Amino acid sequence: MKKSKSKKIAIASDHAAVDLKKTLVKYLADQGHQVIDLGPKSKKSAHYPKFGKKLAGAVDSGEFPRGILICGTGIGMSITANRFRGVRAALAHDAYTARMAKAHNNANVLVLGARVLGEGVALDAVDVWLTTKFEGGRHQERLDMIDEEC
Repeated sequence: MKKSKSKKIAIASDHAAVDLKKTLVKYLADQGHQVIDLGPKSKKSAHYPKFGKKLAGAVDSGEFPRGILICGTGIGMSITANRFRGVRAALAHDAYTARMAKAHNNANVLVLGARVLGEGVALDAVDVWLTTKFEGGRHQERLDMIDEEC
């Protein structure tokens, strides 16, 4: 797998995704990234909005340049994170959707579904998302349109 430039990465999950989160934390640390785990630490029932808001708020404020959120399907974390103006959270199901999330939408939060993806697919998606560059151009125009006030 390709290595990307090392940066701080925040990661958070719900109880359903603690095992995948632990795998990703180790993988990213082994790649030289500074990974900050925002919780939870155990499989005890945990409400995903609490952890999604914590990570999205930290990305929105600039504390972290990017983050990874994981829950059972990824849907709830996506909804939660995208409520923050400075967050572009994208739910990825494979390496292709992770690549497009970055290349076309400059996603600064990658969202994964632990009950949907196998470990290998999740690792590939994270790796591709971290190494893909935003293409800008017409894609930036579209992002600007999203940010326009209604």
